[in-house]
Amino acid sequence: MSQPALDLVIAALEKIREKNDRAPRVSRIALARLQDARASIAQPPALRTAHATPTDTVASALFSGDSDARNKADLLGAIRERVAACTKCAHLACSRTQTVFGVGNPDANLMFIGEAPGADEDQQGEPFVGRAGQLLTRILKAMNFAREDVYIANILKCRPDMPAGGSGNRPPTPTEMETCRPYLLEQIDIIQPTVLVALGAVAVEGLLGTRAAMRELRGRWHSYNNIPLMITYHPAYLLRNQAPSEKRKVWEDMLQVMERLELPITERQRNYFL
Repeated sequence: MSQPALDLVIAALEKIREKNDRAPRVSRIALARLQDARASIAQPPALRTAHATPTDTVASALFSGDSDARNKADLLGAIRERVAACTKCAHLACSRTQTVFGVGNPDANLMFIGEAPGADEDQQGEPFVGRAGQLLTRILKAMNFAREDVYIANILKCRPDMPAGGSGNRPPTPTEMETCRPYLLEQIDIIQPTVLVALGAVAVEGLLGTRAAMRELRGRWHSYNNIPLMITYHPAYLLRNQAPSEKRKVWEDMLQVMERLELPITERQRNYFL
């Protein structure tokens, strides 16, 4: 990146700060790349070329003049292609039907994070399409959202493999989550949602590396990379536990999300039970 180009980036950020109530956010990854680019300006051209290495598509698009390449959908699409070809977890690459990248609005203010695809998701290639996904869709509808308004992704992009003849789903292992986590972090860095929602303890562990009981985590605000994070029960938990009190807890968490997004809340919504 040339000095004039870097100056343009800085000027654009300053204009955003002047015209918006909320200061512009930048991910640690993007900030590091900007710093690397600034350091490379002082290098002789030959040395700069010799040290150049292929970076991911996100970085290339950030520093290119092609407006289409900077589009969030294009950036996510490039990562989707890398995920589809990923074989880092050889056992999962062999057992999966397809990868399950993510779905929804690339410019969403609200992003939901689950743990891993199940059998239905593995077949359809879309997260949260089984019974738990149908419940999540109903929750979104009660919040006056459609699935297309938000972005939904998982920590793992492959369904965890099951023993031969086994049924159901198993949670991902810490090693699997650590291996796949960078893909999710890139998704978050591109989308830059106003609010994140982690669904269940496994999603929390995969995102934050924190392992704790849900009763200690849910119902209050946390943070990921300066993005407000609400932790709540996974919809599958509500399918197993039909107690109205547990359903109400999830809805109270969603009311907090709506308030943080400065969305209007009706009296009916405040008194709603899932």
